[in-house]
Amino acid sequence: MKEMWNDRYASDTFIFGTKPNEFFKMQLDTLPSGKLLLFGEGEGRNAVYAASIGWDTVALDWSEKAKEKALTFAKQNNVLIEYHVGNFLEIPIESNSFDAVALIYIHLVEETRERLHKKAIESLKPGGTIIFEAFEQDQLGRTSGGPQNIALLYSLENIVNDFQDLDFKYFAKETLQLDEGDGHRGEAFVIRFTGIKKQ
Repeated sequence: MKEMWNDRYASDTFIFGTKPNEFFKMQLDTLPSGKLLLFGEGEGRNAVYAASIGWDTVALDWSEKAKEKALTFAKQNNVLIEYHVGNFLEIPIESNSFDAVALIYIHLVEETRERLHKKAIESLKPGGTIIFEAFEQDQLGRTSGGPQNIALLYSLENIVNDFQDLDFKYFAKETLQLDEGDGHRGEAFVIRFTGIKKQ
């Protein structure tokens, strides 16, 4: 995993662009700033945006190359972000400590995905928000982004099962015209979800 992403992030180009994910931005803008955790943050587009509007931002990723690019990008934008590299399931995260958690285009095998989502929920404070966007199974065969392996794509049922202990705020399968660098471009099927951890 680490080697694959280090290779992808090795160029100077931002694979998924420098603007924040549209759904992430839209949802974050409705929340009072606080402490934010971003899994699989990559080159830092979402972390830098969040920090620029006052969030205390912690980013995690597998790739050292991604961290280097993200920290440089943050410096260019005069913001500070905290960034850790490693296996998400092994990096220690304090329970009930974040006001929001973002999971933007993280595609994993079922067992790992379920464990990650459980960890994300545990890291949230009661009343905290999860913001999620990823490719739905109908994305298979499309060239606009995402893995070409049905086992790594999401169904609505996956979200219902993984986040059943949250209060669902927004939940939909949508068809989008993605324009996020060269990595996500064109018509795509995605699932968008926000949920609130119960008090």
